[in-house]
Amino acid sequence: MFGYAKWKAWTVILVSTFGILFALPSLLPQSVYNLAPQSVQSIWHPITLGLDLRGGSSLLLEVETPSLLKERLVSLSDSIRSGLLEKRIRFVPPKVQGEGLDQYISFKVLNATDVLKAKDIVRKIEFGALDVTTSGNEMKVVYTEVALNKMIQAAVSQSIDIVRRRIDDLGTKEPSIQRQGQDRIQVQLPGVQEPAEVKALIGKTAKMSFHLVDEGTSVYDAQRGKISPDSMLIPGDDYADNLYVVKRLPVVSGEQLETASASYGDSGEAVVAFGFKSLGARRFATATRENIGKRLAIVLDGKVISAPVINSAITGGRGIITGNFTVESAADLALLLRSGALPAPLAVIEEKVVGPGLGADSIQAGLISCLIGTLLVFGFVFLVYGKMGTFANIALILNGFLLLSVLSLFNATLTLPGLAGIALTIGMAVDSNILVFERMRDEVALGRAPLNVIHAGFENSFSAIFDSQLTTLTAALILFWLGSGPVKGFGVTLGVGILTTMFTALLVTKFLMLVWYYTKKPKEIKL
Repeated sequence: MFGYAKWKAWTVILVSTFGILFALPSLLPQSVYNLAPQSVQSIWHPITLGLDLRGGSSLLLEVETPSLLKERLVSLSDSIRSGLLEKRIRFVPPKVQGEGLDQYISFKVLNATDVLKAKDIVRKIEFGALDVTTSGNEMKVVYTEVALNKMIQAAVSQSIDIVRRRIDDLGTKEPSIQRQGQDRIQVQLPGVQEPAEVKALIGKTAKMSFHLVDEGTSVYDAQRGKISPDSMLIPGDDYADNLYVVKRLPVVSGEQLETASASYGDSGEAVVAFGFKSLGARRFATATRENIGKRLAIVLDGKVISAPVINSAITGGRGIITGNFTVESAADLALLLRSGALPAPLAVIEEKVVGPGLGADSIQAGLISCLIGTLLVFGFVFLVYGKMGTFANIALILNGFLLLSVLSLFNATLTLPGLAGIALTIGMAVDSNILVFERMRDEVALGRAPLNVIHAGFENSFSAIFDSQLTTLTAALILFWLGSGPVKGFGVTLGVGILTTMFTALLVTKFLMLVWYYTKKPKEIKL
């Protein structure tokens, strides 16, 4: 086919067709694109614009790792207490001390002969994760640095999944949620100008558990310190002075919840209906059957939101949560329970809102810069290389189509730095053709035939083109791998641009030249 390998020719034709076809959604007016069926739009869609181009909100969240560590240490204290009691070792109850990530558990074994036995018991609770030191009868328990880092990494990963489920339930389109650093999460919400509702939902840990109320201990006694180690004093959600004494160990934890939805009670009030998984349903049925007439406290994020009396056994694994709910607050609580509890609170440490007008201005400025750069490149190539430069300009236009289509097909997000990457790609795209043309000039000077000039120009310049583009591609990959946010966006567009440039410069331009040669049969090539 025109002196060109058939597989290469068909590759150029098919890839070029693909590039033009999948770039069209990004170039067509929205009204025209909306005419396409939904099934087609799911595959054939425009490029996704980032927050800085579309407008919206950006939240930088930080996992409160000290709170995470304290909760783990409190749970560990309960396990230590249970283990020592089981082995009949007398001790002063463990306490969590210290601040930040330097928190630890300290307790005292009353009998010196039991110190080694107690140390062995503690180590086995979380084997390999605890560092236990002794000073006489005093014992200090801390998490090792490796275990603490794993704990934080797992908490951040879990938080990302839960935040994504909560935001998806809100119906927010195309959110970007990714890790930033060791304990931070970047949330970008294109099109969201009022992120207050999102912040309110993200900021709640939504840890729910069901505890029996300790009917044998009064709040007055608990406040004076006369409380069993198996019970705890926690506030109510309705009034600050409304306190409850509940059993420390939950009957059922929120992890056993399977469904949650806003509903209406018998009196028409807003409630939250819930359902347990099979294991939770069995535990809940046993607890309610054995404690009829007692109160069951429903604890959410360390506060009692309801403490109804158990009138009968609840064996179906389903129930309702009553309280001072509005329809909106009941729906929000149901959403939180469905998405799961955060392992630790999330603090909003940075918030930015980008207006749609600023995004539109950025797009316009980016397009103008790309257009000016393209026209200057077109003019330069045509003036210097004449008709051969026209083929390079056609390849450059196709390069733009391919770049848009690849970014669209793989759902890459185009940001303002990404536009800079496209502008840079346009400026660099013609470099490869210049190398080819200069080698062709050398062949023309030697008096070679036109067909030999074309073939020799591409063959002799390939190594230089490949080496230069590979160097730039390596830099783009490093930006993508190590960078985040704008830096990664620049690396994506630059890397994709290099690949499309190699294709259009080495295959498309040569294909066009050979088509021209076999069609026109020129006696010489002018450069």
